[in-house]
Amino acid sequence: MKRVLIITYYWPPAGGPGVQRWLYFAKYLKDFGVEPVVYVPENPTYPIVDDAMTDKTPDVEVVKRPIREPYKMAKFLSKKRTQQISRGIISEKDPSSLEKMMLFVRGNYFIPDARVGWVKPSVVFLRNFLTERSFDVIITTGPPHSMHLIGLELKKILDIPWVADFRDPWTTIHYHKSMRLTKASEAKHKKLEADVLNSADHIVVTSKTTKKEFSEITKKPISVITNGYEITESITSELDNEFTLAHIGSLLSDRNPETLWKVLKEVTEEDTDFRKELRISLTGVVGEEVLQSIREHGLEQNLIVNGYVSHAEAKRLQHSAQVLLLLEMDKEETRAIIPGKLFEYLAAGRPILSIGPEGSDISDILSETESGAFFTPSEASDLKEQILRYYSEYKSGAFHTQPKNINKYSRRELTRVLSDLIKSL
Repeated sequence: MKRVLIITYYWPPAGGPGVQRWLYFAKYLKDFGVEPVVYVPENPTYPIVDDAMTDKTPDVEVVKRPIREPYKMAKFLSKKRTQQISRGIISEKDPSSLEKMMLFVRGNYFIPDARVGWVKPSVVFLRNFLTERSFDVIITTGPPHSMHLIGLELKKILDIPWVADFRDPWTTIHYHKSMRLTKASEAKHKKLEADVLNSADHIVVTSKTTKKEFSEITKKPISVITNGYEITESITSELDNEFTLAHIGSLLSDRNPETLWKVLKEVTEEDTDFRKELRISLTGVVGEEVLQSIREHGLEQNLIVNGYVSHAEAKRLQHSAQVLLLLEMDKEETRAIIPGKLFEYLAAGRPILSIGPEGSDISDILSETESGAFFTPSEASDLKEQILRYYSEYKSGAFHTQPKNINKYSRRELTRVLSDLIKSL
């Protein structure tokens, strides 16, 4: 059986999407002849904690070592902003002086990220650990991309194949330009990115667009292994009686779907039944600008704000919604972003209404699986027509969807692909 060391920052009780990818890979790898050992920080500063995720921790060996992070000290200045910045949530509209200062320090003094202080002590520890325990493959997953720097240093001193897994891009991520980088810092980011991409034996990415971008930097083999959904026992959840448009996850100003609110306002003014039956259900952190935009469009009476809920409750809400909203920033840099919730949406079997940038990889998956419709913010009339079509089907009692070809996006099947890659090295 192959032995693989997985170096990751996020592990239960961390909440949010960052933890789930490798949590489930670790769960299924043994089924395909690969024994995982997970290396994580002993005392991390997670922006989201979900104790329920601890119950899903697979029966694998977990090795922990202490980490020193500046976020612990930064919390004394602003706990809320520190948590948001650590998650890549950055206000582009009128940032405060404190936020500007925090971003400058974060972007220029902690490269590639605030976990860079864990690199050297991890390399010292893992050099002996890997030699004594005999591993076949090392896998690093980022962000935080400091995990890849651990792999980079280990590659220089150990003859062990290394896979660098990118859950998100590095220098082309949408918030990278907001980090207030100096030219020297920007150049250092690009050099580190190129060093990792050209030193790893294999690179794994989550979207075709990221593969294309990385292919311009390196000739090393790149595989696309998307995020996925977990096959669980049947969720007991009846469909909402109202015409619910539900969004699960953070929805801040950068992803505020003005076009959607405008369209919904038009329909509510044209159809009194629609106004009575429409429910806009938002679960997770919702930005004040989003709420203000909804109020300005006269939709406040149709709004339900659920706040942050457990992963289990989020999945129940996905199954009960009439329509699931998938909203992304209208930027060229976000074409490669495929939110992890898309795959849980697919498993929920409800129609998906998505708005994002032209050329988004989301559009390809929705088309391939026949699970929903994708629009750019400029396609307001087409968006309105789709919403009216959904509402008509809802009124007639025939509102359902039958996604196709989604089995390949199950966590287990994706792990099969990953295990084949590991064995090939």
